[in-house]
Amino acid sequence: MADQLSQEIIEKIKAHADMDGGEISPETELNALGIHSLELTEIIFDIEEAYGIEIEMNTVEAWSNLKNVGDMVAAVRDLISAKA
Repeated sequence: MADQLSQEIIEKIKAHADMDGGEISPETELNALGIHSLELTEIIFDIEEAYGIEIEMNTVEAWSNLKNVGDMVAAVRDLISAKA
């Protein structure tokens, strides 16, 4: 079962993903969701606004190497922890 942060990020991803009613879990591969650079940028803006964090552009480039939803959640969790 995903924690609250995971669920919130999954909801943000769902808003931009190209899904056919399938479920998104932390193990879901990002490329399976049809998320490309524009969608990723929009998701990042949503996350920045929701959690009061700033994702540097070089971080965005690093995020393009993330493989699944869980990787994205871990990256956000690290940024939130660093801010605290």
